[in-house]
Amino acid sequence: MTLLDFARGPAMQWALIIFTIGIFWRLVGTVLLYRRRDFSQPRRKSGLPDGARAIVMRSVLPPELEHNIVFQHVTGYLWHIGYFVTVLFLGTHIPFFKSLLGFGWPHLPNAIVMIAAAVSLAVLVMLLVRRMLHPVLQKISTSDDYISVIVTILPLITGLISYANIGFIKETNLALHILSVELLLLWFPFGKLMHLFMTFPSRYQVGAAFGRRGVKA
Repeated sequence: MTLLDFARGPAMQWALIIFTIGIFWRLVGTVLLYRRRDFSQPRRKSGLPDGARAIVMRSVLPPELEHNIVFQHVTGYLWHIGYFVTVLFLGTHIPFFKSLLGFGWPHLPNAIVMIAAAVSLAVLVMLLVRRMLHPVLQKISTSDDYISVIVTILPLITGLISYANIGFIKETNLALHILSVELLLLWFPFGKLMHLFMTFPSRYQVGAAFGRRGVKA
């Protein structure tokens, strides 16, 4: 068995199994968290409007903090959008999703996807360096922060190398890229990357809870 066969075969299977079970475990655990019953009289009958409002309002730059967090806000959106474009719309990725989901979708030109990948990589590296050098970020950062950034960066680096066919032979470059993706999948349920599944539900919950008390989140 070659390294590429291992990456495409058992390594991918186990990575997907652990990823799926881990995500399910985290989501079920969150739903089943003990919450004391609220006996207070609700100010509104339904929390749906307030929850939906919180999702929208907490996804835009708050006016009160716009001068302090505009850099983090813009760069955060920039690399997330570039990353999703790279993952979802590269022509060589879509057959993989089709094998899992049973359907595919049109891909973007490779040049556009590679630009999105390069921008995402540059922003992520810049944010990692900033986290390492900024005195406040140094104090509040944990190993989870650094590991999450590194495992997110690696698929971009190995993907660009594989696309350009730099260094090793083509099969080895591809194998390293697939293994880096599998490392990301393995870490995903256990680190801060889990916010991909938690962000909007948690914002909705906060908005609905505040709305029950007659307060805008």
